[in-house]
Amino acid sequence: MGSAPAGPRPLTTVAMCWCVTLVVGMVSAVNLAVPAVSAGELHPSASDVVWFVDGYVVLFACLLVPAGALADRRGRKGVLLCGMGVFALGALVCAAAPDVLVLIAGRMISGVGAAAVLPTTLALLVEGLDGRQRRRAVAVWASMTGLAAVLGNVGGGAAVQFGTWRTLFVCLVPLALAALALAALAAPIAPRRPRRIAPLGSVLLTGGFLALLYGIVSGPQWGWAHPAVLGPLAAAVLLLTGWAGAELRAEEPLLDPRLFTRPAVAAGALGMAALFTGMFGLFYLNGQYLQYAKGHGPFGAGVRLLPMAAALLAGPRCGLLLERVWGGRCTVVVGMLALAGGLGTVSAADSRTPYALYAAGATLTALGCGIATPLLSHTMMAALPRDRAGAGSGLQSLARELGSALGIAVTGTLTTAVFTARLPSPLAGPGHPTTVAEAQARTPDPHLRAAIVDAFTAGLHTATLTLACAIALVAVVVARWMPGAKETGAPREQEERVLQER
Repeated sequence: MGSAPAGPRPLTTVAMCWCVTLVVGMVSAVNLAVPAVSAGELHPSASDVVWFVDGYVVLFACLLVPAGALADRRGRKGVLLCGMGVFALGALVCAAAPDVLVLIAGRMISGVGAAAVLPTTLALLVEGLDGRQRRRAVAVWASMTGLAAVLGNVGGGAAVQFGTWRTLFVCLVPLALAALALAALAAPIAPRRPRRIAPLGSVLLTGGFLALLYGIVSGPQWGWAHPAVLGPLAAAVLLLTGWAGAELRAEEPLLDPRLFTRPAVAAGALGMAALFTGMFGLFYLNGQYLQYAKGHGPFGAGVRLLPMAAALLAGPRCGLLLERVWGGRCTVVVGMLALAGGLGTVSAADSRTPYALYAAGATLTALGCGIATPLLSHTMMAALPRDRAGAGSGLQSLARELGSALGIAVTGTLTTAVFTARLPSPLAGPGHPTTVAEAQARTPDPHLRAAIVDAFTAGLHTATLTLACAIALVAVVVARWMPGAKETGAPREQEERVLQER
């Protein structure tokens, strides 16, 4: 005798959304802490600062798909609870870090935990719900992933403003443990599903992207022809090639590289990676610009980023309206060009730029991302048969998060390279500072300190303009690869299957 579908479960919804808010919100929260960490007792270099932000993101990205497979095989609730525990452990390590290497290690530990949390929360939230209830639960979960960035900016800024950068991680530990306890109480026990985990492929993929980002971030410090840069880049090529070969030989690949032979799938993955490269490149710079160039505190900077959150939430609705008029392909291009235009607007900012102009550029960037992302997702899923829906879902997650990690690395690298080249002569030369905080600590002269900020905004200009041009070029490629309106269908039942499998 079959049982009726379960009804709404408010406590489960609260628990899952709480977990999502913590792991996603920490991506944006730490950006507000960058100036405080740079000026603190750990004395990080510019590359250390990038790894402080990006170490979390790259582990989060590369382990999402294998973590989802592990949850299916070992039990989603258990993996979620373990993930929250590891996330809290990483925060504790960061809070007590005696040096910058331990701080980065703590961030990476938290990234491993976050990868175990995110794919399991949605699956547990929709477990046992019927169609309408499932759609409502998915809408709530998706909204929280967007609002998490806002809460991360405001909450992270407040913690740093009224305490220190360590306060951010100290506050995170009890919040994570409380989320773990609530999830233990409220999360349902889902049936296990046999699914391949592929540890070798996961190690190769993670190692390859870590090596790639290390090579990119080390470029300004060592020079692009130095063995310390060329070696990791070569290792990245070998490891990622090995990952592709291992997946191609597998009977049941976790993430099949052959999916990229479908133009629509390649267009969706490339487009989403480009969008999130631009978005997270700007996220990396926002807090630094508003604090260094405009003189706001961390909390004030976080509040001034709220227009971006409103644009992210409004973007999908705008995208649906535009799609009815222009079709999906044109709407995606409009969204990507809007994001590029927003970055181009931000690139003109310096210490004298009115906040309204900077906010307009940042908001346009977020709006473009919100417009294009859902349509690129639909394009990918419509190009895949039902039995490949889970792989498509994993590919979407990987493209978004790896784009985020790449955006932080590229933006940090370009900004540092230009900043160090533009430093005023008394600070240039051997042993030159690589961060604004380090440079300003070396001189009380207000004219030199202003020149240091100008060097930073010159780096911001180069980084954001480079991203804007790259994303505009990618938009042309995506437009050529995307199917036309008659070829797309984005079947709703297939999307629902994907959401259930994530």
